[in-house]
Amino acid sequence: MRWVTYHCPPAGSRAGLVIGDRVHLLPDTVSVLELLGDDGERLHAAGERATSDPADVVAFSRDRIGPPLRPPSIRESVGFLEHVRNTSPAGTINENFTRFPPFYFSNPTAVTGPYTDIAVFPGSRQFDYELEVGAIIGRPASDVRPEDAHCHIAGYVLFCDWSARDLQLREMGLGLGPAKGKDGANTLGPYFVTPDELEPWRSGESYRLEMSARVNGERTSQGRLDSMDWTFGDMIAYASRGTTLQPGDMIGSGTVPSGCLLESYIQHPDTFHGWLKPADVVCLEVQGLGATCQTILPGRNPHPLRTAGRPEPAWNQHARKSAATAQHGQDD
Repeated sequence: MRWVTYHCPPAGSRAGLVIGDRVHLLPDTVSVLELLGDDGERLHAAGERATSDPADVVAFSRDRIGPPLRPPSIRESVGFLEHVRNTSPAGTINENFTRFPPFYFSNPTAVTGPYTDIAVFPGSRQFDYELEVGAIIGRPASDVRPEDAHCHIAGYVLFCDWSARDLQLREMGLGLGPAKGKDGANTLGPYFVTPDELEPWRSGESYRLEMSARVNGERTSQGRLDSMDWTFGDMIAYASRGTTLQPGDMIGSGTVPSGCLLESYIQHPDTFHGWLKPADVVCLEVQGLGATCQTILPGRNPHPLRTAGRPEPAWNQHARKSAATAQHGQDD
């Protein structure tokens, strides 16, 4: 099944099942996220209802398509080690990348639809896309074994992890982050696709899905999902250690090799065409998962920050001295 979220004014957004070039809407305002949480029975029943007794059947319209769902959390993992090598000036990686699939938490409130314009993050001059796939958790997963993780995946989405490389570099140089370098936008969609739809492309524990990107019509990325070093099973097993992944949580695959401008900047600086700029049109596509197409907008100017090294306020000096005096009295 291929599900979308379709905006139906004035009622709001509805989950819809895509059949051919038409969208079969469910007869209420239930979301795709609300169809998750079990072994797939609820999603299957909704699919049958949308097929046999839809509330309406409408044309697929870019103007009405939003993100297929809004994950409660986003864990952005590192599944492709070649991408890490390609973005390292020395071409080497920390050996810990081969011991476990690291991840960071991204911003679920910044999720956008597949055709939404994207503004450059404030203060950035090195704006970039990242071509990925996201696995959506269907039922709670805690301390899962890698070989059992597929039972917890309800479906997959095309995922773009927008990145301000200059902001990211400054943050990660402090041993923190990425934070503002990744905070402004995460694109999902257009479809939420159940695993059975991808079986024709099955390749071991992954799928032979071609992945590509174009900027202003020129191909800038080309890769395949089954070139992953860490599988989604490994990622889910690691992410679920000592905690519980909830229905709708998303695990990002990490960037497919060649799937961002940073790799070209590092690997081919003499022929690098430049970072994303306003009016650029970025189109990503993953076989079986659909395509996105988004225009880059100018970013807002950030408000200047005060300097952290300014003199200590008098009230804070007084409080610190009072605490020190009290501690001294206790010691006596």
